[in-house]
Amino acid sequence: MKTATALFVLLLAALPTCASAASKSNRHAAEKHRHGWWARVRHVRATQPGWITPLVTVTPLLEQEFRFDEVRQVSPSDAVTYDSFDGKGLELIPTEHIELIAGVPAYFHRGPGAATPSGWGDFPTLVKYRILSSPEREGNFVLTGFLGATFPVATNDNGAGRVVLNPAIGFGKGWGDFDVQGTFGASLRAGSWQRTGSPLALNVAFQYHVLEKFWPEMEVNSTAWPNGANADKKETFLTPGIVIGRFPCWGRVGLVVGAGMQIAVTHFHRSNHNLIMTVRFPF
Repeated sequence: MKTATALFVLLLAALPTCASAASKSNRHAAEKHRHGWWARVRHVRATQPGWITPLVTVTPLLEQEFRFDEVRQVSPSDAVTYDSFDGKGLELIPTEHIELIAGVPAYFHRGPGAATPSGWGDFPTLVKYRILSSPEREGNFVLTGFLGATFPVATNDNGAGRVVLNPAIGFGKGWGDFDVQGTFGASLRAGSWQRTGSPLALNVAFQYHVLEKFWPEMEVNSTAWPNGANADKKETFLTPGIVIGRFPCWGRVGLVVGAGMQIAVTHFHRSNHNLIMTVRFPF
């Protein structure tokens, strides 16, 4: 009896300590919920417009997702190349103003007789820094700085052979259900640039949001070469397409799909009627 009484007294004495530990654990969980990774992602998305990422144009919004693209390219000689991943991959938001992208090297599957054999492309990376942003209910705009880089890991001459830097500026403005997103930047190849030059790229996407999850769009994708082997040439595509989502999948993970076609509108073009398909899992 004395032993039971002693144990009961010890349990009563331990209750405040257990309650205090449980309270600290609950406070820690609540603090983590308010200030952890997912809270930061929610905050970032709440302080910028809720537009969808276009098919080709890199969005100036900060996004967190895994993305897979498949591109079917047709050369002027009707040779077909399938580009898997197209340099897309994992996108993360580690801080309030920064997004990091680690792309998967594209795999180029080429048909028999192609001048370049099938193989892997270079390893692409991108850092975004969101300079200014405002959600739809306020200014409905965003301005972001980009610094991309590709590293020479390609096989069978499917890459640049050197590090290539891609500085750019991204911008966007919305009016109700309509928005415009764009980027302007350059490709700077380390070392000699005589063959590839230092092309300038302008991409602008015009989108309209309808029926809650549908985003039909028209993009203008243009590249100009001020120097190099293609000096004074310009290649421009019109890209009609549609992006659909976001559909809830599991927990935080959603699903976004889309498709479109790049149609060359300039005399000089290295490919035409390029079919683009995208699958994304935002989280």
